[in-house]
Amino acid sequence: MPFITNKTTQEHVDIHYKDYGNGQPVILIHGWPLSHQAWEGQISAIVAAGYRCIAYDRRGFGISSAPWDSFDYSTLASDLNTLITDLKLEKAVLVGFSMGGGEVIRYLTDFGTDKIDKIALIASIIPLVKKKEDNPEGVPEDGLNAIMDALQTDRVGFLKDFHKNFYNFDDNKGDRISTAQLDYDFTIASFASPRATLQTARAWANTDFRSELKNVTVPALIVHGDSDNIVPIETSGNQAAKGIKNNTYKVLKNAPHGLNVTHRKELNTILLDFLKQ
Repeated sequence: MPFITNKTTQEHVDIHYKDYGNGQPVILIHGWPLSHQAWEGQISAIVAAGYRCIAYDRRGFGISSAPWDSFDYSTLASDLNTLITDLKLEKAVLVGFSMGGGEVIRYLTDFGTDKIDKIALIASIIPLVKKKEDNPEGVPEDGLNAIMDALQTDRVGFLKDFHKNFYNFDDNKGDRISTAQLDYDFTIASFASPRATLQTARAWANTDFRSELKNVTVPALIVHGDSDNIVPIETSGNQAAKGIKNNTYKVLKNAPHGLNVTHRKELNTILLDFLKQ
C-alpha cells in the first residue's frame, strides 16, 4: 500500500493514497467523514478518460495516520503539498468534495498555483458554513454545536443518521440511493478516528475562506446540488461562484449533498468536460 509521509508537522503523519492511470494528474480530496473510497464512482471514469487519478485518505480517516492534534486547514493542506511534492506532480487538477474544498483553497493560499492547472469544488463548503451577520444563509451556530456535542456523546449514533441526510434518503424514498450504500458509508465513517472526526468538523464549521477566494487564479469548476441539506447552496456554491473570477458553475437540480453518488453520471460528465477544456 503506497504512503507518503508529511515530516513538516510536529508528528510525522503517513498519508495513504491510491494512484491509477497515466496522463495529467487529477487529485481527489474526499469529504467528511469518509475516505478516498467515497470517490469510487469517479475514479474509474477519470482513468478511462486518460488521466492519472490520485485519491488519498485525509489524516485520521481511512488508513492514514491518526494523530491527536493538527487538523487545521493549513496542516491538511501541507499533507496535500507533500503528496504533490513527493510524487513530483505538475499541472495537477485539485478536486475537493465538501470539506475537501477547504484543502483546495488553503493549498492555493499557502503554496500557490505553480503546480496546479485547474481546481474543482464539488458540493463544497467553500467559502463559509457558519451563519454570521454577513452570512445570513449559513448554518446556525447552535446547529453546528449540536453536531459537535453528538460527536462527543454518541458519535456512531450520529453518523448512522447523518448519511440519510447526506443523500436526502427519506425524500427520494431510496430511488437514487440504496440502503447498502448507507451501510457502506457508515462503516467507513464509524472506523475513522473519533478525535479526527471531531477536530475536522470543527475545522470545516469554523473556517472562513471568503478572503482566500482571490487566490484562485486558475480555472475553477463549481458543482452544487440545489437540494443540499448539509451545505446549503446559498452559503456555498452561490457565494463561491461570485467570489471566484474564472469559474464554471453547474447547479444540479434536486441533487443532495452526496451528488457524487446519486448523480454520478451527471457529475462525471461535467467533470470530464471541464478536464478536457
